[in-house]
Amino acid sequence: MRNQKTLLLTEIAIFTSFAMILETFAKIALPLKFWPQGGTISIAMVPVFMIAYRWGTKAGCVTGALFGALQLASGEPAYSLLQALLDYIVAFSVLGIAGVFAGRIKALMLEDNQKWVWVTILSIVAASGLRLGSHILSGFLFFSEFVPEGMPVWQYMALYNIGYIGPSVVLCSIAMVILMKTLPKKYLFVK
Repeated sequence: MRNQKTLLLTEIAIFTSFAMILETFAKIALPLKFWPQGGTISIAMVPVFMIAYRWGTKAGCVTGALFGALQLASGEPAYSLLQALLDYIVAFSVLGIAGVFAGRIKALMLEDNQKWVWVTILSIVAASGLRLGSHILSGFLFFSEFVPEGMPVWQYMALYNIGYIGPSVVLCSIAMVILMKTLPKKYLFVK
């Protein structure tokens, strides 16, 4: 039991660091400033999803929260405590919700049923949708002055955030399916 806990904590630390490396790489490799108030297209969510599938929702949420906290610690802008919580801690911790689907994905994979691919993609879309909601709420509360005149605030915030989260979801879905097809099943699920 103690070895399992040590393994879990070690993996959370490693995968959180890996998420941060992927996010930093994306900012260096794609220094495009399409999103003046922040946002990056990257596969940095993949390590959070991996922990969520391996260890479950709680571990995935912790990994996401730590990843968000590391982004704040690395100098990402925060204008208030609530905005920091919504855009970093909450937005990335909810990615761990993908772990809810882990049991179904594992069962389908063990049956050699290719539906696991669609369940995996659904889990990524669902968790990323929660992240999107957190960013939209933050934008609505803190960034409404950037909305073009005459456009509803919620619509602008949705379009703005979908602009980088949408491509990230596609990239993460592709990366997760490739990883899950190539890695031995014993490395995919602990629980």
